[in-house]
Amino acid sequence: MEQRILGLDPGLASLGFGAIICQKSQTKGQQESVNLLDFGVISTPASMELGQRLCTIYDDLHTLIGEYKPELVAIEKFFFYRMANTILVAQARGVVLLVLAQHKLPIVEFTPAQIKQALTGYGNAEKQEVQAAVANELNLDYVPRPDDAADALAVALTGWFQI
Repeated sequence: MEQRILGLDPGLASLGFGAIICQKSQTKGQQESVNLLDFGVISTPASMELGQRLCTIYDDLHTLIGEYKPELVAIEKFFFYRMANTILVAQARGVVLLVLAQHKLPIVEFTPAQIKQALTGYGNAEKQEVQAAVANELNLDYVPRPDDAADALAVALTGWFQI
């Protein structure tokens, strides 16, 4: 049984995405596998007007969903950093949730601690440990860059581990 999962790390300046394809065995004892489809970021420069930045996220996310055709979307739960940044990230996240609802895609959400726990076995793991685990799980000889894309792949893998 094959499943495509799109992982998202919401942000306004840089929204990370990671697409994976998973094979789950229906026969006991057979190997399960996960493979990388693609990863990257949707970037919006700070010099761009806020409404246009949100439109870029909206349009680009529709394009990604059309290209990768995920059956599940895993998204990092909203995490508060600084107040000014929190409002902007919340606005971008709202656009993401709108697009996902328009495509009628099932969503699973994970906190940063849940993602760290799933990938490293330790909920307070360092970012480098999580990134190394992503590379290991996907049999990559490099850590995906930029960080937002690696984070999105970590979210997608957490979704895979939970199903």
